[in-house]
Amino acid sequence: MKNFIKSLQEMKTFLLLWATQSFSGLGSAMTSYALVIWSYSQKGSALMTALLMVSSYAPYVIFSIFAGALSDRWNKKATMLVCDSGAALTTVIMLALLYNGRLEIWHLYVINAVNGLMNTLQQPASEVATTRVLPKKYYQKVGGLRYFSSSLNSIMTPIIATAFMGLGGMGAVAAFDLLTFFVAFLTLAFGIRIPENQGREGAEEKLLVSARKGIAYLKGEQGIFHLILFLSAINLVASVYNAAFPAMILSRQGGSQQVLGLVNTVIGIATFAGSILASFMREPKSRTRVICDCLLLSMSTENFLLALGRTPVVWCLGGFLGWVAIPLMNANLDAILRLHVPEDMQGRVYSVRNSLQFFTIPVGYFLGGVLVDQVFEPAMEAQAMDSVLVRLFGYGKGSGAAFLFFVIAFVGIGVCLYFRRDRCIWKY
Repeated sequence: MKNFIKSLQEMKTFLLLWATQSFSGLGSAMTSYALVIWSYSQKGSALMTALLMVSSYAPYVIFSIFAGALSDRWNKKATMLVCDSGAALTTVIMLALLYNGRLEIWHLYVINAVNGLMNTLQQPASEVATTRVLPKKYYQKVGGLRYFSSSLNSIMTPIIATAFMGLGGMGAVAAFDLLTFFVAFLTLAFGIRIPENQGREGAEEKLLVSARKGIAYLKGEQGIFHLILFLSAINLVASVYNAAFPAMILSRQGGSQQVLGLVNTVIGIATFAGSILASFMREPKSRTRVICDCLLLSMSTENFLLALGRTPVVWCLGGFLGWVAIPLMNANLDAILRLHVPEDMQGRVYSVRNSLQFFTIPVGYFLGGVLVDQVFEPAMEAQAMDSVLVRLFGYGKGSGAAFLFFVIAFVGIGVCLYFRRDRCIWKY
């Protein structure tokens, strides 16, 4: 008990920041969830819905390489406050358009692009802030705690968002989002002190020179660089999955908005369980082995069960197996970066990491939307009722998305096996 109390005292600044930012994240996640359902109900197109995420991630990928250089020279707390305020302003604009009956899909693309830009600037500042307010011995626990909040939000998002939409529609969801923003903003502004280095490295450097230092660091750390490439390939597969997932669950026989919420809730429960495991697990002998094993488990289970399953029970089982090990993977990846990247370089390195690791996400979302709408759904429509594909994946809208899940399962397994043989990543 004494050790527990001591840990709480040492982590109290981080815990306050983590709790309030997580609460704000719940509001943002509810708005995003509601907008996916709203956009799919408007157009019935996987591609149109996937473009919501493309527009969000595109500025994040394009500008991340410079954002870290800016973050290393800017005040971390001020950066986070300004970026949170910008994101909240977009919610207000969306709410005004909605109440005036003028909200259209293209408005959401613009709003998501602005949010993506705000997140681009905030994320490296937040990562460095976490490093500065937290003792080094808690780095792995932080990875688990952050996934704990993420998983809890995943559990609560479909439940609360569905309830709010039933009571007051999109307006009620957006209002809750703004409430969570004000709680996080006021706490960060008046209740949290984030230390700033005096004479920060790179403060007088030109932006391009500062960004190049982050790139140069990764070139010299081949192990971290190859791990980032590994996650980049996995993100491509995962984003194709994310683009096809709502299209399948909302369209398939046995699927519905309620079933989508149920499966997402089970995924949240899985990440919740995994985050608890990550928080209390001892440091492994090889963090790389944990990362590889966790991703292989995910890729070799969920996609097959979603593809071949015909009931919500099987889809929920797939969601659980696919996500339960992901927090453990992320906690170990986060620990590798925090332990091996110098603090005064972290903003720049994290930003370059974001560009390299996440540039495949908008590509995957766009590719997934195109493959569902233009390739796999038409292919399944052309099948005879007694064909092998119909027997495997069913018939009607949504069967093409199921077929796509079957294909990307093999792609994901292949990516895991390929990088497992990469000697550079096994130094950690």
